[in-house]
Amino acid sequence: MRIEYEDSLVKIAGLLGGEEYIKVARALLNNEDSTDEEIASATGLKINTVRRVLYDLFGRSLISGIRVRDLKRGWYVYRWRAQREQVDGFIEMQKRKLIEKLRQRLAYEEQHEFYHCNNPNCTKKTFEQAIESFFKCTTCGALLNRVNNEDLIKLLRWKINHIQSES
Repeated sequence: MRIEYEDSLVKIAGLLGGEEYIKVARALLNNEDSTDEEIASATGLKINTVRRVLYDLFGRSLISGIRVRDLKRGWYVYRWRAQREQVDGFIEMQKRKLIEKLRQRLAYEEQHEFYHCNNPNCTKKTFEQAIESFFKCTTCGALLNRVNNEDLIKLLRWKINHIQSES
């Protein structure tokens, strides 16, 4: 059975590492229980690249590997298999991590007052940092003005709600 459509595993692999990851994921879906050498041959990628991708996907529990003895050579090799059932769990975990980071950023934005000199090369400062520098930018020396971050706060809330509603 040859899988041509874009499976969720292929999409996740592409987001994680680009074209190399996509090639390896497709090869795994098209030929279960492949060795790294078989995958390298099927994808045209170097063996070291394939191994790097496989170890990364394995570390994220998106694929599994079993060690078997190669009867021709006598040494052990790994046979790799896609774990499609893990993809949904991986996506949910990433969503939870993202929501947590967005909540932390939202809390930070809500709890602080910010100042900026309107120079795009300079960073915004918290009220405490602005006081320490007497409301002068420590980078360019310009006067710091209060920043209205209400739009950012609304955007963060919207994004959190949007991600939660997808679940």
